[in-house]
Parts: sequence; C-alpha cells; structure tokens
Amino acid sequence: MSHLSYDQSKTIATKTILILAGITIFEVLMALLGKGYLIEGVHLPHILIGGLMLVLSVVKAYLIVYEFMHMKYEVPGLVKTVLLPLFLLVWAIIAFLAEGNYWNNSRANVKNPVKTEVATQKPNH
Repeated sequence: MSHLSYDQSKTIATKTILILAGITIFEVLMALLGKGYLIEGVHLPHILIGGLMLVLSVVKAYLIVYEFMHMKYEVPGLVKTVLLPLFLLVWAIIAFLAEGNYWNNSRANVKNPVKTEVATQKPNH
C-alpha cells in the first residue's frame, strides 16, 4: 500500500468525484435525449440507451471500488477474492433473468387445467 499525503489523497478523491459526477450528468442527459424530452421528436433506440447506461454504470462502479474502497492499493490476491464473487453474482443475475424469461414465455403455452372435483363417498353403515 502506498502512502499518499493528505493533499495527494484529496486531489485524487476530488478528480474521481468530478469524473463520477460527469458520467452521471452524461447518463441523465442521454436518458432525457433518448426519450425525446430534450429535443422533441428525437428518440434513440432502447437497446442503445440501455447498453450505454450499463457500460457507464460499470465504469462508475469500477471507479468507486478502485479508488474509494482502496482496491488499487491492495495485494493482487485480495483483489481476486473480491472480484471472483462479483463475477459469480453477475453470472447469477444473468442466469436468473434467462430463467425468468423462459418461464414467462412458457406460461403462454400452458392452458388452464380444468379442475375436477372428486366426489367423496360416505361408506354405508
């Protein structure tokens, strides 16, 4: 772990905060532009806006973990033990979304079964 002076740490934190703020402002402007709120009649494809938001959110998450959670100062083994569960979490989210999509599409193919009532017979005594 490198030891930075207070002024160096403050400068790095300020730069990171400004970069995060810039990315956030860009995300908001692109969302408003994509929906046609800034320029009437201009609409961007949902896949483009969604992909852009996803990439920019990953960049912001990386910057937060890298700088504010001090991962850039840690030994490589610790960084790997943090990143491996993260990749497993992303994989799980993708798997759950795919599974949910499958079940959602399968529901359309299932017909409502007719409920049959079984008549209960009382024994004759």
